[in-house]
Amino acid sequence: MSTATSNAADPIAAIDDKTTKCIRCGFCLDACPTFRLTGMETRSPRGRIYLVKSWRQGTIPFDSDVMEALDSCLGCRACETACPSGVEYGAILEMARSHIEASGMRPAAQTFARKQLLGTLTAPGKLAASLKAASLMGRFTGGKLPGFAARMLTGSQQASVTLPLPSSAGTSVQNLPERSLAQGRRRRTVGVLAGCVMRVMFGDINSATVRVLQTNGCDVIAPAAAGCCGALHLHTGFHDDGLARARQLIDVFAPLLDSMDAIIINSAGCGSTIREYGELFANDPVYRDKAKRMAAKARDINEWLVEIGYTAPAGKCKAVVAYHDACHLAHGQKVRQQPRELLKSIPGVTLVEMEEADTCCGSAGIYNITEPDLAKRLLERKLNNIRETGAEIIAAANPGCLAWLQQGAKEAGMNLRICHPVELLDEAYRQEKGR
Repeated sequence: MSTATSNAADPIAAIDDKTTKCIRCGFCLDACPTFRLTGMETRSPRGRIYLVKSWRQGTIPFDSDVMEALDSCLGCRACETACPSGVEYGAILEMARSHIEASGMRPAAQTFARKQLLGTLTAPGKLAASLKAASLMGRFTGGKLPGFAARMLTGSQQASVTLPLPSSAGTSVQNLPERSLAQGRRRRTVGVLAGCVMRVMFGDINSATVRVLQTNGCDVIAPAAAGCCGALHLHTGFHDDGLARARQLIDVFAPLLDSMDAIIINSAGCGSTIREYGELFANDPVYRDKAKRMAAKARDINEWLVEIGYTAPAGKCKAVVAYHDACHLAHGQKVRQQPRELLKSIPGVTLVEMEEADTCCGSAGIYNITEPDLAKRLLERKLNNIRETGAEIIAAANPGCLAWLQQGAKEAGMNLRICHPVELLDEAYRQEKGR
């Protein structure tokens, strides 16, 4: 799992045992997108682990070179899939990044800008208001951030930073009904996490998720008070802020857990983090049991439908479709085949595999904003692999991937539809029902 426990006397010390598991075999090198691009040892999981281990042993200082090596990491966790020794690289990365932010070694303006960005992305009301204001003022041209904002976020005078804005991005918060009843016989009762970015930029996916669950006999509860899961903050190094948000979400869901068979999540990064709540709060006597119970009930929407035995749709979607594995779904949650199974079950869909389907597209939370050059190189590589498939539709199960791929395809002049697998399933069901 990717995150160390939350309230040990020295959380950073949790890194030490984890770094010793690395036997420097090199299996992670080819799996690492940034090593593939740069060929630099310090831009590989093995190299970054060695830097962190050397710092912990007092061999080297934690200086700007170490910080840059860690900042350049996507946190995609492909190395964990490749590692024969079971190294928990995600935990090492996140705790080392928390040291960066807690120690104040990053320039104050850059830290402020990152906090502001995360605070906006994880507060749907703020995000919607910001997008509305930007739209009215013409502040973004194709999503491009003003120069001063780009410099604050990246620390670079030359960086050109684009905020990925999907075509579905709205300027209002799209909340779900607190309770939606199953169609036909009720088989299960589930909770749904509406999310932060999802409620503003991808409200249609949330609605499709609920409809698909209803079609498959699920009563759906979407608590209005449910907010951020803490994923973006934890992945970026703002550990305490991430834990605070996680506690708030646990407090909302804990009283409802007995009435829920599962908590359904349609955002890969959120799902990966919630499934690790048990480890996050393992040493917290107040939240330990609640966190563990919530983590045990977390399911990705694709995974859940296959688990309960979903009804294959009769409606058609005649298209060639390729599936992009979101990193925190494939590498973090080990959910790979279920989305493909759903897509293949839709009449008319021809599912084709792309090269490097489980290689990061460069989105990676806020990575495409804070490390724009590497992110764009990875996006170009992904788009080239997409072209080779001849697909008309690209399916991906994470909002960051969707927004980043949509933007890249538009800028490249590619006539592609990029959507969540559940949207295609929902459309097939609705066509079947004549809606």
